[in-house]
Amino acid sequence: MGKSKRKIKEINSSSMADISFLLLIFFLVTTSMNVSTGLSRRLPPPLPPNVKPQDQDIKKRNIFVVKVNMMNQLMVQGQEMSVRQLKDKAKEFIQNEANDPNLPEKTTVNIDLLGNVEITKDHVISLQNDVDTQYQAYIEVQNELISAYNELRNEFAMQKFGKKYDELPEREQMAIQQVYPQKISEAEPKNYGGIKNGKN
Repeated sequence: MGKSKRKIKEINSSSMADISFLLLIFFLVTTSMNVSTGLSRRLPPPLPPNVKPQDQDIKKRNIFVVKVNMMNQLMVQGQEMSVRQLKDKAKEFIQNEANDPNLPEKTTVNIDLLGNVEITKDHVISLQNDVDTQYQAYIEVQNELISAYNELRNEFAMQKFGKKYDELPEREQMAIQQVYPQKISEAEPKNYGGIKNGKN
């Protein structure tokens, strides 16, 4: 007498798509991913169609020119420099502690919570990159410039309030931002080539 074969029931897979979808949503909502954040920059608002752009008269002493050429070499204020030196040079320019006539003009302004403070409110850091500058070199330069502002703000916060800038309430942070406003202007990339004999 032959053995009877048992039929195995098939698994009902009609709801598998729904379960997969729910799992996908769950992981998307609960998972945090480390992503590279971009540099925050606020562009000026566009001019109305009937308004012509005006040339701004900026004194040479108020401009800190940083150029990065196609070989990722750095030229700061006409002098070749390493990225490691950039932050301290930028701090010296932004602060102009000794009121050097070759550095930005200092103006006395009245700031809420701080009173009358001498600041270089007209200073501008002009960053100019070659079209072939590597992205990593560009980011390194940006980081050094932003670090210069962050360190100056921290030093001022410790001096005035006895706390780091990030630990201060918003009102005090805004006051310090007026002392050291972040002014980084980026020009359209050009062909600067290489640095030879101290020139681009």
